[in-house]
Amino acid sequence: MNWDLYLTFMGAALALTIMPGPDNIYVLTESLSRGSRRGVSLSAGLASGVLVHTTLAATGIALLLQEFPQITWTVKGAGTLYLLYLAFGAWREDVATMTLEAGSDKSRGPGFWSSFGKGFLMNVLNPKVTLFFLALLPQFVDAKVPLSSFEQMLFMGISFMIQAFMVFSLIAWLSGSLHHFLASKGFWEFCRWLQIIVLSFLALGLWWL
Repeated sequence: MNWDLYLTFMGAALALTIMPGPDNIYVLTESLSRGSRRGVSLSAGLASGVLVHTTLAATGIALLLQEFPQITWTVKGAGTLYLLYLAFGAWREDVATMTLEAGSDKSRGPGFWSSFGKGFLMNVLNPKVTLFFLALLPQFVDAKVPLSSFEQMLFMGISFMIQAFMVFSLIAWLSGSLHHFLASKGFWEFCRWLQIIVLSFLALGLWWL
């Protein structure tokens, strides 16, 4: 394993997980309305779904590169363009604020496995996540190491899954102290620009790796 590339990948993975998006915002709102334990179980499901996308991406890309190693730059270019497209989409989004009922009944709602299954299906059934991993994982594969492309991407995918669960769970446990930020338009404006910057720098950084 090329550990320099791996650490770069983990830095990018952490930035992408922290970056405001549908998954972590849903964990936050679910934790606020149902309690932090429900948020943690939802986090476990969302993170576990990553393994499915990783396997699909790693299998397809590994076979493609094995048969046609000359298309490496095509894959890299497609991944870069996709990330820039996501950044452009974030730039076009309107800033919105979110309000939650302070008196939500946290004693009601789904149990652990129900929340886990909901998060798992949300992630697995989202084709955008598959496309994202197709764009991201191949950029950190090193053909010079003993591990195959599939093994490297699977290892990175599992690492992504673990750190995603840790970050989402932290968001769930801190949900109570984050409540007042959700009513601030400035908070969502900051989130939007953070998303644009992270995606843009990641796209440009991957191209020059």
